[in-house]
Amino acid sequence: MLITVLQDSFYGNKVSDWLISLAIIVGALILNKIIVLLNKHVIQKLTAKTNNRLDDILFQMLESPVLLGIALTAIWFAARRLNLGTEVEKQIAFSYKILIVVNVTWFIARFANALIEEYWVQKVDENNHKVLDVHLVSMLKKTILIVIWSLGIVTAMNNIGYPVKTILGALSIFGVAFALAAQDTIKNVFAGITIFFDRPFRIGNRIKVDKFDGFIEDIGIRSTRIRTLEKRLVTVPNYKMMDSFIENISEEPLRRVLMKLNLTYNTTPDKMNEAMTILRDMPNRVSNVYEKDVVVAFTDFTDFALAITFIYYIKKDADVMETPSQVNTEILRAFNAAGLQFAFPTQTVYLGKE
Repeated sequence: MLITVLQDSFYGNKVSDWLISLAIIVGALILNKIIVLLNKHVIQKLTAKTNNRLDDILFQMLESPVLLGIALTAIWFAARRLNLGTEVEKQIAFSYKILIVVNVTWFIARFANALIEEYWVQKVDENNHKVLDVHLVSMLKKTILIVIWSLGIVTAMNNIGYPVKTILGALSIFGVAFALAAQDTIKNVFAGITIFFDRPFRIGNRIKVDKFDGFIEDIGIRSTRIRTLEKRLVTVPNYKMMDSFIENISEEPLRRVLMKLNLTYNTTPDKMNEAMTILRDMPNRVSNVYEKDVVVAFTDFTDFALAITFIYYIKKDADVMETPSQVNTEILRAFNAAGLQFAFPTQTVYLGKE
């Protein structure tokens, strides 16, 4: 009875043939399950013991494409042993020429993406530039994936009979048209990549560019956003950023401050020297004043005052508003204590008798 049923014909094939083909597919699914368990409980534990992460990434990214490849192979052999008709067999062969390339491309894309995440983004994080670089790494990652998938699609189309030269010719014409239509966007994207590699500024830095002075709030694919000191948000195209002179204030090692102090004309030479001694001692009086490169000089006889030029530097991590305030307060206190008088515009009129 059972043998008779197995010999019966069903859609042009014996029932036994259908069952064998089904068994091949079920066997592939069972094999996939074994591979998943083996990778999880054996291979990943072995690779975790090695000194590098490359083998861990390879087996993690390889698992899904391998499972899909086994399933596709099983379906292929299951279908090939059946008589499904010439047209169906052509469609299966046609599909597999695409699916195999897609599966390989999928693996390469996953592997490249994982390598970028592991070796690029992690390195960025260690340098404490995570916020900025994640934006730009994301842009670069998308570009790499687009290139990989484009090559995969071209290869798949070549496999099904479309000549590569024709495809590349069509793509080149489309590329020229696209480049002409979106040349500003392309300039901005390449400028964004240049910002990534050159790193003239980072998110949170205060910069001066053209007439704008503010803090970098965001760096995108096309543009950079600056929050000005007036709390206004300015969006500048990336290519204009790279074509401009950029002053990164946040990266200065020290902040230079130049002062002109005017003393009255009745100041004696000894008092002038005392005033300059007070100024030279300012690093000891205000902690955030850099102890080197202090410049003090009696520089001018002006119309109404004796001028002292005082140059000092504020330490990098100090408050650039609070420190000058402390310096000015100390100058005022010390000069008053020494009896030094600040000058202001005055005129003395001498009247004579004939």
